Amino acid sequence: MTKEKVCKQCNLIYEGDRCPGCGSQEYSEEVKGRVIILDEEKSEIAKKVGIKKKGTYAIKSK
Repeated sequence: MTKEKVCKQCNLIYEGDRCPGCGSQEYSEEVKGRVIILDEEKSEIAKKVGIKKKGTYAIKSK
């Protein structure tokens, strides 16, 4: 079973060896809250926090 990882650079939640959003290999396994961005151009939350791609993002991680 693969654990969810949170990219320390862009906060994208993913599974695998490398973040598909930015390519970073630095990650955390602790997620405290999440937001799902379906349309980054229309999302007010995405604009406020600077998210440029759709996906599931951690609100806070360690």
